[in-house]
Amino acid sequence: MLRFARQPHAPSYYCATAHAWQACPELQGSASVDVCVVGGGLAGLSAALNLAERGLSVALLEGSAIGFGASGRNGGQVIAGYACGIDTLREQLGAELARVMWDMSVEAVDIIDDRVRRHGIDCDWTRGFCNAALKPRHMQELAEWQQEAEEEYGYGGMELWDKARLAQQLGSERYLGGLYDPRSGHLHPLNYALGLARAAQAAGVRIYEQTPVLRLEHGSRPKVHAEHGTISCDHVVLACNAYIGQLVPQLERKIMPAGTYVIATEALGRERAASLIANNMAVCDTNFVLDYYRLSADHRLLFGGKVSYSGKQPHNLAAAMRQDMLRVFPQLADVKVDYAWGGFCDITVNRAPDLGRLDGNIYYMQGFSGHGVNVTGIAGKVIAEAIAGTAGRLDLFARLQHRDFPGGKLLRTPALVLGMAYYRMLDAL
Repeated sequence: MLRFARQPHAPSYYCATAHAWQACPELQGSASVDVCVVGGGLAGLSAALNLAERGLSVALLEGSAIGFGASGRNGGQVIAGYACGIDTLREQLGAELARVMWDMSVEAVDIIDDRVRRHGIDCDWTRGFCNAALKPRHMQELAEWQQEAEEEYGYGGMELWDKARLAQQLGSERYLGGLYDPRSGHLHPLNYALGLARAAQAAGVRIYEQTPVLRLEHGSRPKVHAEHGTISCDHVVLACNAYIGQLVPQLERKIMPAGTYVIATEALGRERAASLIANNMAVCDTNFVLDYYRLSADHRLLFGGKVSYSGKQPHNLAAAMRQDMLRVFPQLADVKVDYAWGGFCDITVNRAPDLGRLDGNIYYMQGFSGHGVNVTGIAGKVIAEAIAGTAGRLDLFARLQHRDFPGGKLLRTPALVLGMAYYRMLDAL
């Protein structure tokens, strides 16, 4: 993990409204467990909880604080499917296995619902999501997906809304319609992460915070080295994502940190908030460089977007994001922005998640590409299944082909910036 990760949580709305958490100690000395998980975000916590529930001894090392990275900063949207879309899965795996992959993405949403209920996680989990169309061709694509989802993947219940029907729920004139999914939804991601951490502790997981991993020693019984301690184990699970750094260079080459940003308005009050999103659904639009937004439990608008590959935060972030928000909701011109923050998720070249094994006993999961809130749940489950001896579902993920980002360290960021400019141009057409 990167050493610079030792810092407080981003000054986000989520941090300001997080439930109390008793910080865990830094690793000191040596310990021995069945499995060492590296990374205290949703992926690592999911794996640790699943492993402990199977009776294995687990230590989890987090370089900063639980939920420090994308897991505690994201838009909170929980959407069935993967960032890559079903076509990528079908092209690589065939129709039958693509259906298995789709079913796992739906299972990932249900995992969240189950965990919230079973562990009493207070994270404002709410069902309902709409993909809002900006252009006629987007409406056609949504209609085709609704039909395909029901006929080919058995995923019924979605509703295609025209402009008038959408206007009954969404107070914006920007869209031509949308596809509503009652099964997907949204939550408070940091409180969900903290809830998973509490559940993992209750199951016996030993969590160490402020413990960056400096070196990974391979072998029949790997060792995970931190500054003041070492974990010996039978298996390692790497869940570092955008913070993998040079810990495992061959994994770092297959992902790229992508910046994304969110603002939270002042509290609007129940009535005004409902005038924006009457049914409290999450929303994202159909652009490649998309806007995504939802209401908070205390009636704020949380508005996200401005994906960036340059590594630089937009100048005057709050004002820049507010301008985007007013394109969607011009009626909020009098509303203040109370919080503005950003962070990095990791993307793969094809936007499919990258799960697999190094050697025989070192497992990894990364590249959730903006769908991490839910996909991390199934990823942690299939990693735990594999360690327990049933590797079929992990092997299916591992069949997905992932290329290194072109250009090496010096050129891949400029190349992606140029690529993003191209897609922004397409969105504008």
